[in-house]
Amino acid sequence: MCGIAGFLAATPGGDGSVLARSMADAIAHRGPDDSGQWHDPAGGVALGHRRLAIIDVSAQGHQPMLSACGRYVLVFNGEIYNHGELRSELGARRWSGHSDTETLLACFSRDGIERSLARLIGMFAFAVWDRQRQELVLARDRLGEKPLYFGWQGTGAGAVFLFGSELAALRRHPAFEAAIDRDTLCLLMRLNCIPAPFSIYRGIRKLLPGTFLTVRAGQRECAPVTYWSGVDIARSGRGGGRFTGSADEAVERLELLLRDAVGRQMAADVPLGAFLSGGIDSSTVVALMQTQSSRPVRTFSIGFREPGYDEAEYARAVAAHLGTQHTELTLSPEQLLAVIPRLPSLYDEPFADSSQIPTFLVSHLARQHVKVCLSGDGGDELFAGYERYGFTAARWNALARIPRGLRALAAAGLRAAARGPWPARADRLRRAADMFTYRSPEAMYLNLLSHWRDPGLLVLGGREPPTRLSAGNLPPLHGLNLVERMMALDMLTYLPDDILTKVDRAAMAVSLETRVPFLDHRVVEFAWSLPLEYKMRGGQTKWALRQVLYRHVPRRLVDRPKMGFAVPVAAWLRGPLRDWAEGLLDCARLHRQGFLDGAVVRRKWEEHLSGRANWQNQLWDVLMFQQWFEAHHAADRPLRTS
Repeated sequence: MCGIAGFLAATPGGDGSVLARSMADAIAHRGPDDSGQWHDPAGGVALGHRRLAIIDVSAQGHQPMLSACGRYVLVFNGEIYNHGELRSELGARRWSGHSDTETLLACFSRDGIERSLARLIGMFAFAVWDRQRQELVLARDRLGEKPLYFGWQGTGAGAVFLFGSELAALRRHPAFEAAIDRDTLCLLMRLNCIPAPFSIYRGIRKLLPGTFLTVRAGQRECAPVTYWSGVDIARSGRGGGRFTGSADEAVERLELLLRDAVGRQMAADVPLGAFLSGGIDSSTVVALMQTQSSRPVRTFSIGFREPGYDEAEYARAVAAHLGTQHTELTLSPEQLLAVIPRLPSLYDEPFADSSQIPTFLVSHLARQHVKVCLSGDGGDELFAGYERYGFTAARWNALARIPRGLRALAAAGLRAAARGPWPARADRLRRAADMFTYRSPEAMYLNLLSHWRDPGLLVLGGREPPTRLSAGNLPPLHGLNLVERMMALDMLTYLPDDILTKVDRAAMAVSLETRVPFLDHRVVEFAWSLPLEYKMRGGQTKWALRQVLYRHVPRRLVDRPKMGFAVPVAAWLRGPLRDWAEGLLDCARLHRQGFLDGAVVRRKWEEHLSGRANWQNQLWDVLMFQQWFEAHHAADRPLRTS
């Protein structure tokens, strides 16, 4: 795991080495072990790298790295888990070291970049300069574990194409324009994160998972090319790629695939461990790690003193059963609250999933003992683990039986009631009214995921752009039933844009590499080949995955309602965070900044403080943007707005 950055100038010339170093140093937390830069004045390209040494910690793993043939120069972030097999296939040759970066360059030299991408098992984001073709290629892994921002800034001869693992690197370049995109801000307020391909800045994008991009100097228009499609994988599982074996055969095959994925991801030349919550997903990963380890696996969990938020006892029980070397930290409210001032630097793009706080703290705990941690992320999206799938399907099936005319009358009546003298009930009545207006189950699902349901009324001058969750812009998921469509949408959006972003930034802030065995693309493809009845059976979610886990851990230790990684934001905002929030939500401050409608924000804030409503999600979205804006406005330069 590392940090990459660089640029390609429309007009070659000058010495870009110092600038490339500065860009990379802005994300030094992603790679504190080594740094490097490379510049080609004739091509106008400069590459910067910060290294977190995991495989081949020697100097032979230094980047930027030049291919043996001299054609390619690479900066690479991630891990290639099958690089040993790839080396064997490449045949006898003289290797400088044993890093996967060197293996990747050898694949490029023999097979080209696009063909090599299809053969990789791993997580990655990289930039490679092809000296022969004078073009820059960016690529991102299939599921979006590793981030990559890019975009042209400036005009004419002064135009520069920038790229980097985080926006902090791009901000270091003098051509960076820092124009906040109000339309994208609408997406943050709806989804509590900013979905790819958008970013908070105009002209800067995120590379979509499973794509690569080729850029030449002066070529402003460059469209990503898909080399792996989650949509195609989801659909193929309902066609010719469908698994036709028995349930027992499915469980056996799943365990073999997961065991191999976990085993590959345990390879490291540094200390390694795992996050353990005691839930199905993380317990499965740890169980399969322990079966392949000659010593107790290091596991990490955190607990909370607040009743109803603590899962530590479950993790402790699983760890004891498996015999792991378990480390647990019980957090006080003060420790949790102390993280909040750091959030703008941890997440240098506004991000408002409040579980970002405990995620950072468990990463900080783990980093004191190991340099790599495996996690159980991805299990819910692949094996129908979220309760909202069944909830939405049941609601839609009931609603679809009511004629549209009656639905419209019911919605009108509920909206009229919401204008009555019952403020505590108004939001519930409006939500119920919305329920009767949905024209598709996807619209119902989007509304369920939404915080601000009409963010265009909140963001001044903002107009919400279409995303892959928007009506008329949904991916072609023909042939999938409703639950499967929701799972696919989550895999394409919620997983990379929220879950993986949260974990990547929290862990990399403390220079901890995280790995996600469920997102080995072979596991993903097999999961999508399984019939839904192998995932939801007898009122139980993640059925096949549970059967794998039950072979290693007793049911009584893991069968319980899902809790998640929640923190008591609603109570905090009425208590210890009240003064902090009051300052950021000050009407004069909001008016001066000119992004959010102060009257709308203050109304939500006052209703929340009174206890008449719980607006914790909506207010946290606003607060995270406000805090980010204040931090980066003061730290960098005055931000322009679109």
